[in-house]
Amino acid sequence: MKLFSGLTAVALAAIVASGASETSAQQKEPVQFGLCFDLSKSYSFISPQVAQAAQDLAKYTNMNGGLDGHPVEMIVRDHGNEPQRGVECYEQLKRAGVFNFYMLSTPVTNAVLPRVMRDKNILMQSFSGRADAVDGEVFEWVFPVGPTYWQQAANDVAFIKAQMGGDLSNAKIGFIYFDYPFGQEPIEILETLAEKEGFQLQLYPVPLPGSDQSGAWSRIRRDKPDYVLSWMLGGAHVVAAKEMARNRFPIDRYISVDWINEVDISNIGAEAATGILRGTNVAGGQDIPLVQAMLETLYAKGEGSGPEKYVRDVHYNKGLAVYSVAIEAARIAIEQNGWPLTSESMKAGYESIENYDAGGIMSPVTVTPADHGGGGKTRIEQWDGKTWVPLTDWSAAYLDVVWDVIKESSGKFTLE
Repeated sequence: MKLFSGLTAVALAAIVASGASETSAQQKEPVQFGLCFDLSKSYSFISPQVAQAAQDLAKYTNMNGGLDGHPVEMIVRDHGNEPQRGVECYEQLKRAGVFNFYMLSTPVTNAVLPRVMRDKNILMQSFSGRADAVDGEVFEWVFPVGPTYWQQAANDVAFIKAQMGGDLSNAKIGFIYFDYPFGQEPIEILETLAEKEGFQLQLYPVPLPGSDQSGAWSRIRRDKPDYVLSWMLGGAHVVAAKEMARNRFPIDRYISVDWINEVDISNIGAEAATGILRGTNVAGGQDIPLVQAMLETLYAKGEGSGPEKYVRDVHYNKGLAVYSVAIEAARIAIEQNGWPLTSESMKAGYESIENYDAGGIMSPVTVTPADHGGGGKTRIEQWDGKTWVPLTDWSAAYLDVVWDVIKESSGKFTLE
């Protein structure tokens, strides 16, 4: 059956009420996914939530008969954000017959990518890895479904342009970022758009882990940018909020990359954070049919895969989004080509996904052989003191500019 395609929470609960399908989902070979994650070091603020969501989604799918009777199995391993351990995880699971992988770490993803390409296996790459891997004509076996940091930054600029009456020629846009590859990645796109639109781009690098931002915000107070885009993580947003208050910079002119979450808001203070903005491709909160289904069918029975507190976190929703797309690709693959599921049929399944949003939890994605990113849509949300409120519809801007950069970068890739 086709899961999560606009179903209501009531309909989802009704589906689960059918108990006969659970047995059939245990009688056939499983559809396996290898989750080689950093569960212990740099990315432990997100990886457990994503892994928990993936395992919940597998349980939920199996309760509903699996994929044509084949149960979904999530195999979770820790690589500690160490590329060599990530490679070892890949090789071990590959020998066990797994061909769908997700590393959720840019260094590990980049280390594994050439092997995956040579082996013609599937590498899921949402929220991490090479931005140019959306070019499916070059990276045939890599699926970074969701907007890259390049596209996110471009969409943020489009939002600012709309707020300023459609004209950025006299605008100042600040960019505060971790001074290492994650934070630096959007700079090329921002510089290209600054030249195209005529705005002044002001760069404010800060050292890891973001606890020392006083110099950057003193410069921001002096420069008076109209908006500040932020490519930082975790506690750095808390420091930024304090610096904004100290330097009298309006918090509703601060647009975060999608990593800001409910824990960050709590640490800033729900009321103090009122007005802060983020660009996101995943809807936050629990008022979403798929999240409600997890709560009602798993957590209400004490059968969730981890702490229920994580289900309130947008990173949990990201896990549901990534793996609902993966499961949909597998469903299509089995429907189109039957069993056994192979990397080739899985690739074709991914490339057949059209306008899929998993019941509203994510921006609608359409994956093609040329575009493995799904279209690059995001929306801007604002914290109102209690929840995140969408200010825009899902959309992607400056696609021509972003794809010019993608093609220039992907054209230099070689497996040698």
